[in-house]
Amino acid sequence: MMLSKSFITRAARTAAGSSRTIIPRNFASPAIGESPSARDAWKKSCYYEIDYTISEDATMYEAVQKFSAYDIGCLVTTNNDGEITGVVSERDYVNKIALLGRQSKTTAIREVSTKAAKLETASLEDTVDACMHKMLTKDIRHLPLLDDDGKVIGMLSVKDLVKEMVEEKEKTIQMLSDFALGKGGHFGGE
Repeated sequence: MMLSKSFITRAARTAAGSSRTIIPRNFASPAIGESPSARDAWKKSCYYEIDYTISEDATMYEAVQKFSAYDIGCLVTTNNDGEITGVVSERDYVNKIALLGRQSKTTAIREVSTKAAKLETASLEDTVDACMHKMLTKDIRHLPLLDDDGKVIGMLSVKDLVKEMVEEKEKTIQMLSDFALGKGGHFGGE
């Protein structure tokens, strides 16, 4: 939380009109004002240590089995070379299989998945705020995570991002509370 120049100017004017010297303090902290990165959220994600990919040639039934086994809602689809071709989600199953009366055991994932050309993705260096913005503007709940070379390395869910944001806000509240209660001369101090 950076103090604005106008606040500092007002504080200096107030100090000039009185016998007290008011020294504006900068309460900036790495935990305040900076959004955590997609990397931070991904490391805590349920997708971090599982195989979040599935072949686009597999059936939707296989995708549903994986959704259930890992308790997840989306998978990255890949071609025979292991390159990302899109994503398939529980929503795809409901909207494109169940509602249309198709058979999940005979429908290939490539027939119902969202193709890579239409995908919204994130990088490890994106902020959680930027990832949330992407999800909200596109009305999606998952973002494939790409490395610097454009290779898929993970997946982020909206739940992962919300958890990271809540954790960050709780840290900020604790630091502000500590400061207000006079615990140390700086945030988090004793």
